[in-house]
Amino acid sequence: MKLDPIKISENGRFLSTYQPFFWLADTAWELFHRLDLAETEFYLETRRRQGFNVIQAVILAELDGLHTPTAQGHVPLLGDDPARPNEYYFRHVDQVIDLAREKGLYMGLLPTWGDKVHSGLWGIGPAVFDEQNARTFGEFLGQRYQHENHIVWILGGDRPAEGYEPLWSAMAEGLTTGSGYLPLMTYHPQGGNSSSTWLHEAEWLALNVFQSGHGLVDAPTWEMVTADYGRHPIKPVLDGEPNYEDHPIDPFSRSWQPAFGRFTDYDVRKQAYRAVFAGACGHTYGNHAVWQFWHRHREPVNFPLTTWDEALLSPGAEQLIHLKNLMLSRPYFSRIPDQMMLPDLLVAPSPVQREHENSLRAAHPRATRCAEGTYAMVYFPLAHQTLTVDLTPLAGKVKAWWFDPRNGKSYPAGEFQPETMSFTSPISGPDWVLVLDAILSDFSQPGLPL
Repeated sequence: MKLDPIKISENGRFLSTYQPFFWLADTAWELFHRLDLAETEFYLETRRRQGFNVIQAVILAELDGLHTPTAQGHVPLLGDDPARPNEYYFRHVDQVIDLAREKGLYMGLLPTWGDKVHSGLWGIGPAVFDEQNARTFGEFLGQRYQHENHIVWILGGDRPAEGYEPLWSAMAEGLTTGSGYLPLMTYHPQGGNSSSTWLHEAEWLALNVFQSGHGLVDAPTWEMVTADYGRHPIKPVLDGEPNYEDHPIDPFSRSWQPAFGRFTDYDVRKQAYRAVFAGACGHTYGNHAVWQFWHRHREPVNFPLTTWDEALLSPGAEQLIHLKNLMLSRPYFSRIPDQMMLPDLLVAPSPVQREHENSLRAAHPRATRCAEGTYAMVYFPLAHQTLTVDLTPLAGKVKAWWFDPRNGKSYPAGEFQPETMSFTSPISGPDWVLVLDAILSDFSQPGLPL
């Protein structure tokens, strides 16, 4: 299967392959390092069926990726030298990339995890890169995969770029030289940070990726989106590593003991919908057992709950296709984050109402709408939550729907004049999306093809 390359949309906010492209990725960091080809085929086919369209994986992997051999018995570099890649290792990488393309999946490829650049923060490294061999390694990768249209290059690997900007730029220059063109590239930072912090104005950085991370329930991911959405030059933004389903919650010690519970599919949905409605061009999902491809014969990292193959069918992984389908069921490139525009659809609650909210972050709604007034959507993170919505930005009389993010079903909720109304989400849930369509637009029900 031949895939069209991902490009930046004309307005600079979204991704496109000559049609709208909603980035729905899975974090498969250890894919090349830990799975054989049969296991890889099973993994990719499962994610394809679940609606994912991007697989994020690391060529020089985090978990002793330089010294622990693959299932085929190979390490990626000869003598830990980025200028001496092991042909046998990269033949396996080739096979995985080919298999992804055959299944219609794009690859978000990290040339290396960040501990191979500077290992003093966490990870075992060793640090093997300098500017010269980073450029050489980038050129090798660019030349080897120059004809693979389905690759997005993700530099970084859970590290700040501060002090290492020249090295990452050298790798980007190598990728460009080897490819013979400027490929789509971004940067994966550590938790709580965005690529924009250090690299926003770099010409090679096509879109901003941030990591909202795994420490805090209801981390204000929408604020990180808003910050990057407002930067110039305009670039798309998305959360490239949010809270992983089944990952232990540990906002204090970061020892990742499961005493505080684990992130659930509900936590995953809240972060995804609020980030996208805040203006993100897509979203990345992760499962704690899957990123490390944990099985019982391996040393676990931070208490995985199940084996990776069992975790593939976790509820959150089955549900995010409904977010992608919802976004693609309405005009795409005209979508704007409502809470950065005036008039605001959401009328702020009074101080009395706020006093009765158990948690402002847990109850935080987000809205998005068409700049031309054809539709709007409001994410209600709580069941039986009442929000006041100003319908006047929409083009005339409105048809409302309640969209269930767990199963993608939608239910008619009435027709309304363009005025200020109060809406209360259904008592079941816990979360819902209110879809508001201008009747003149004559849309099909939410989640169905436009």
